[in-house]
Amino acid sequence: MQVADIIERIVGDFEGVVPKSSWGETSMFYNPGKLLPNGVYFCTLKEQNGENDKASDLNREGTFRLSIGVSKATYEHLFGNRPKRPPKGGIIDTGHDFTALNELMPHPIYGWMSWVQVLNPSKSTFECILPLIVEAHANAVVKFNKKAVNK
Repeated sequence: MQVADIIERIVGDFEGVVPKSSWGETSMFYNPGKLLPNGVYFCTLKEQNGENDKASDLNREGTFRLSIGVSKATYEHLFGNRPKRPPKGGIIDTGHDFTALNELMPHPIYGWMSWVQVLNPSKSTFECILPLIVEAHANAVVKFNKKAVNK
C-alpha cells in the first residue's frame, strides 16, 4: 500500500477524520465538524526522518511509517510491559529492528505511550492491523467528547 491509499481508506472508513499534513507527516485527527482546533489524533503516516526521529530510517526511497496509538492494555497484550521513556533523541529499548518493513512493532520513540508502528504495510498486513486503527479511533472519539464538553 501507499501513503495515499491508507489516508483514503482511513478517511473513508472512519467517521469524523480530518487529515493534517506538515513536515513530511500526515496526522489523522478525530474532529467532526472541526469543532476543536485540531481534534484528537490517533494515527500518523510519516515519510521522512525528523531531527530526533531517525530510528526507522524513513529517508530510504519509498519508506514510510504508519503509527497507531493503541490502549495500554492492547500494547501490553502485543508486546509486554511498555518500555521507559527514552531521552530526547533516543529510542526505546525493546530489541526490535525499527527499520524492518511490513512488521508490527512498538514505535521507536512513542512506544512508552502505547504507540505501535508498521513500515510500508502490505495490503494484508494493513487488514490485520485494522482492528488497532478501529480501537485508536474509538479512543480518540472518547477523548474528543471529553474535550468538546469542557470547551
